[in-house]
Amino acid sequence: MADHNLDSHFSRLRRFPDVEAANLQAWDATDKLLLETAADMLAAGSLHPGCRLAVVGDRYGALTLGALARDDAAGSWNGPVRAHQDLITGEQALRLNAETLGVAAGFEQHPLGAGLLAGANVVLFQLPKSLAELEEIADAVARHAAPDVVLLAGGRVKHMSLGMNAVLERYFGEVQPQLARQKSRILLARNPRPVPGTPPFPVKDVNSELGLTVCARGAVFAGTGLDIGTRFLLEFLPRIPSARHAVDLGCGTGILAAMYARANPGSRVTATDQSAAAVDSAGATAAANGLSDQVTALQDDAMGTLPDASADLILLNPPFHVGAAVHAGAGIKLIEAAGRVLAPGGELWTVFNSHLHYQPALQRLVGPTREVGRNPKFTVTASTRKSAGV
Repeated sequence: MADHNLDSHFSRLRRFPDVEAANLQAWDATDKLLLETAADMLAAGSLHPGCRLAVVGDRYGALTLGALARDDAAGSWNGPVRAHQDLITGEQALRLNAETLGVAAGFEQHPLGAGLLAGANVVLFQLPKSLAELEEIADAVARHAAPDVVLLAGGRVKHMSLGMNAVLERYFGEVQPQLARQKSRILLARNPRPVPGTPPFPVKDVNSELGLTVCARGAVFAGTGLDIGTRFLLEFLPRIPSARHAVDLGCGTGILAAMYARANPGSRVTATDQSAAAVDSAGATAAANGLSDQVTALQDDAMGTLPDASADLILLNPPFHVGAAVHAGAGIKLIEAAGRVLAPGGELWTVFNSHLHYQPALQRLVGPTREVGRNPKFTVTASTRKSAGV
């Protein structure tokens, strides 16, 4: 596809239902470089027409829809383009962007695994931030894709490290860094190595500080560790009220959900996150600690499937990054959702980086908010949902 056609295609893409802002866009130079590299390899005969294509880490559909929009796409790929996106917002954005571009067919969405990768000859892949997530994906490609698979893994140069090369070299016999262009670079990997019978993820570890077994997929923030914000919020667990229905919003590995459930055996707890890897991890953490009957793991976008006024308590450790950008929009979206899902008189307990100053938003979107605790980095607040009409 010519540059101007690709630019025109990208200009119509949106991030919705994810956070949108003037400084946040639905594609980047790495998407463009990956698509152009695949097109150049097809033209040069390095990839043969009729390849089976899989896409991993396609944030809002730029790679999947860009591959389908190639002028000669009908002869480029064999069968539908198979895509995996960890975030439910990415899955939804891909479908919405396909509708905007008039793409009614030609792609499928899959979990990470054999359904996504079986027989794939080409994999286009936006490199993740964490080496653990990279390892889980590299293992899956080596395990399930065709023996002649070519993996094109791209990222922004400032976010790439030699550790990424080392991870790929454990799973592929040949890893070739390509020349950088527009501050993006591709690592080309081929000749997958044999992999052990058991995949490396999920991992399981006992947190002796909490007396809790924690399970984690590669894509989950902090792995099996306890991030410092969650640790601070847990200091106040004895003061957090018992609730019939509590929600761990943005649950990650489900540590908050499991600890709250263990302390409140009469409570029903929903552990929810937009990340498939997080929800899988939270469910596994609950099971590993004998809490599956009490904790339900749910992949959702900001509790969108939960009814209004259906929770008595919400626990929240909001993110302060949207992708690689520092942006409070994701936290505000979750706070607003909490105001909808909390029943009147219910409470939202939030831990956040103090410099974000979430108190005005908590007061406005949920209700009266009091500071419960503060340390040099974090603030913990409790907000009470106002009654209707108040």
